[in-house]
Amino acid sequence: MKYREHFDRQVACEDVWIPTRDGRTHLHARIWRPTDAETDPVPALLEYLPYRKTDWTAPRDAQRHPWYAGHGYASVRVDIRGHGDSEGTPGDEYDAQELADGVDVVNWLAEQPWCTGKVGMFGISWGGFNSLQIAALAPEPLKAIVTVCSTDDRYDNDVHYTGGAVLGIDMLAWAGTMLAFAARPPDPTSVGEDRWLPMWRERLEALDPFLHTWLAHQQRDDYWRHGSVCEDYTAIDAAVLAVGGWNDPYRDTVLRLVEHLPDDRVRGIVGPWSHQYPDRGLPPGPAIGFLQETLRWWDQHLKGEDTGVMREPKLRAWLNDPVPPATSYDVMPGRWVGDDNWPSPSVSWDERPLGETAAAPVLVRSPQHTGLDAGRFFPFGNASDLPPDQREEDGRSVCFDSAPLDGRVEILGRPRVRLRLDSAAPRAHVVARVCDVAPDGSSTLVTRGVLNLLSRHGRDRAVEWTPGTYETVEFELNGIGYAFPPGHRIRVAVSDTYWPWVWPHGERGRLTVLPADSALLLPVRDPASDEHEDEHGGRGPIRFEEPEQAPPLPVTYERPAEATPERLVTYDVAKGEWTLEVDPNYGGSRVYPDGLRYEESARETYRIRADDPLSAVAVSEWTIRLRRGDDWDAEIMTRTELRATATEFIMDSRMETRADGETVVKRAWHRTTPRTSA
Repeated sequence: MKYREHFDRQVACEDVWIPTRDGRTHLHARIWRPTDAETDPVPALLEYLPYRKTDWTAPRDAQRHPWYAGHGYASVRVDIRGHGDSEGTPGDEYDAQELADGVDVVNWLAEQPWCTGKVGMFGISWGGFNSLQIAALAPEPLKAIVTVCSTDDRYDNDVHYTGGAVLGIDMLAWAGTMLAFAARPPDPTSVGEDRWLPMWRERLEALDPFLHTWLAHQQRDDYWRHGSVCEDYTAIDAAVLAVGGWNDPYRDTVLRLVEHLPDDRVRGIVGPWSHQYPDRGLPPGPAIGFLQETLRWWDQHLKGEDTGVMREPKLRAWLNDPVPPATSYDVMPGRWVGDDNWPSPSVSWDERPLGETAAAPVLVRSPQHTGLDAGRFFPFGNASDLPPDQREEDGRSVCFDSAPLDGRVEILGRPRVRLRLDSAAPRAHVVARVCDVAPDGSSTLVTRGVLNLLSRHGRDRAVEWTPGTYETVEFELNGIGYAFPPGHRIRVAVSDTYWPWVWPHGERGRLTVLPADSALLLPVRDPASDEHEDEHGGRGPIRFEEPEQAPPLPVTYERPAEATPERLVTYDVAKGEWTLEVDPNYGGSRVYPDGLRYEESARETYRIRADDPLSAVAVSEWTIRLRRGDDWDAEIMTRTELRATATEFIMDSRMETRADGETVVKRAWHRTTPRTSA
């Protein structure tokens, strides 16, 4: 990593309040911009988040906002309404108020005397989501966005549902996380010693756990269509640079955006990365000069300079070389490939039947703890994030193996699985994993996919299965770039459970699969399509600069005295109960240059018995403390639990907050909701 301290333009930083259209609520912003921008105006770049610029994202902000400012931009970090130091009360994620406020901020920035009138937006995860969503509202000054690890489909490619099934591991965990995050107070140094406590009480009294809303909408309805730009890609006028990682759950969005947006307004990059900006150097690498690449994007679309970025392939993707199974890779071996069109003419479909013509029907009835080796839904660059050797998971599934490969097989895109099957229960899931099986038997997870059979005719409806009848179902797996080597086998592992990723249906069933009428469809890429520089002027190999950032914020990270495992699986033999305990390890406790001490601990627990789908329980617990010397001390404690009967989900949440040891607000929620399709 190269840290750049000197730029062509001197940078100043200031905190300001930005008004919104209601005339009452102001959002708190931090702006880095050239000191001479009043006489030589610059475009503005906006990152718009609930995650608190004064503490939680401050280290990350220091890496990029000053860097952009030094290159001739006003780089702006805004806390959304009801979060961080902004006024108002928190709403639902990506609600109409959040997006309307975002439009107000874009327009306000464009009107400032130091701004040229042109605005870009960027962000990862939440900030990438609302960049896309605000671009779809098309405020006139917004000319370009960079969206990283984000989704165009809030129902089927987010933390709530997958393939129409409840994401047990993140539906609960992220709801619990956001309850704790939304409960954090504004900082007295920003809002004033007299204001912070009343502001905090107001937002605490307005809180309602997201889980209640998410489970009230178990099918794709208008709630999920809101903010899902896949509903109308034509609404986006801004130029879109979409970035993702093969180890991030949102990578398929990049593939859809480069497919559906016009060639002159979109480019996509998918690397080997986790849910992180790709310049941070967190596993798996290699990291790239992401800031330099985005600067090319901004200079092209906000300054009108020909940087050559639009002559890059429409999709630049990292093709993973085969690797033995591991929960972390410092650097993933492979190479960059480029395609000028997507879908690409260099990719063709290879259909591989799962069995011979005379193959007998196969029963699939997996134990309920199948899925404990799935790895983390949101890999974050931690040591235990990725799926370990899949042999135990394969043993709990029904596996269909190819013959040893005669040659290397490269795939790029979203594989599909077609299954001819019958379900013994009206409600069931089917899960498919594609693994790379080495001659020694080790099994590396390549990709996977889920289908709730209730949603097989569409995510907006629930159609029960008629037991005793066969149907053909086909579903996509997550996108991947991967090379299977000669001598290895391609395995399709099929299960009807995948805990805790997928919340089980209330009835224990089984599937009957007809292998001869079922198939794996692989998007096979022709290696000969790689373009190399030659005497005819062909494109050279794809390269990126080395990572470069502004100097890091001098933050001291404190490790707990007694560290606990990030992921711990235990089995109670007498009860037949499996427990997975997870430390999400988002950053832990730290001390900031201004004396702020931010303490954070979290634990997620998932329990299930191997023979009982109704034994599933998920719990998220958080403790957060913010203090600065003897002047300020605020604590937040939350607990969120989800369980279910055969007919309803049961949600219990509680929150307690304290200031200087005294209770500020203490609340508890108990909700139930019918199981309509989950």
